[in-house]
Amino acid sequence: MDPARLECLARVTKPAHALRKEATALLAGATRIVVLTGAGVSAESGVPTFRGEQGLWRSYRPEELATPDAFHRDPELVWSWYQWRRELIADCAPNAGHDALARLALTRNGVTLVTQNVDGLHHRAARDVASAAGVSDPEPAHPLEVHGAIHRDRCSGCERLTPAAAGSNAGPPSCVMCGSSLRPDVVWFGESLDPDVIGSAQEAAIQADVCLVAGTSSLVYPAAGLPDLTLRSGGAVVEVNLDPTPLTGSATVSIRGQAGEILPEIVGA
Repeated sequence: MDPARLECLARVTKPAHALRKEATALLAGATRIVVLTGAGVSAESGVPTFRGEQGLWRSYRPEELATPDAFHRDPELVWSWYQWRRELIADCAPNAGHDALARLALTRNGVTLVTQNVDGLHHRAARDVASAAGVSDPEPAHPLEVHGAIHRDRCSGCERLTPAAAGSNAGPPSCVMCGSSLRPDVVWFGESLDPDVIGSAQEAAIQADVCLVAGTSSLVYPAAGLPDLTLRSGGAVVEVNLDPTPLTGSATVSIRGQAGEILPEIVGA
């Protein structure tokens, strides 16, 4: 059998306790850590994925609503959907995985959090953990949000950012600065990622000693390419996910299980 395949087989068949111990050691010894989180982390908090049968809303699919064309064609409909999503997310709370990552970022230098999620739960965890610890500035635990954030609005004209407008009205409110319609500060299908945000995430991955990947299918690029940047720079990759992914075979350590259970243990926070 090919030596590389044998090495991969040995990694994935290690006992669970040995994998967790190895991951803990890698993270403890790292000077720079980049963390990439995906929908699986927030699913443990009850955040719906908005896909599949459970993702239907008034017989629409997300792909039909989360586009610039849909907003231009029917801004009231799209705004209504996002207000509904905001209400659902407001009933969810950060879980132990969010909290562990917030503590990691607040207590150690050289930690960069990156998320594909738009739900804002990392921000809420940062606020809660910082408050409980008497830390005045939760900013180090705020993630780079490569797909934007539903808890903010962005002006469709001047691009001014504001907290999400409360309440459910007939349509999007107007920007107080330029009068254009507000929209959720999320990246819609057909739109490009913010080059500064994804660029900062990629730079952090290149510089990292360890890339910790939690709750993501590792299918959505360019975020899914971050672990490979760490590997190519000589760093290690630790994966935590319920199921195997395309990343599993190349990860230094791959652990099956819930992020809310495993992350607090391996990050030591």
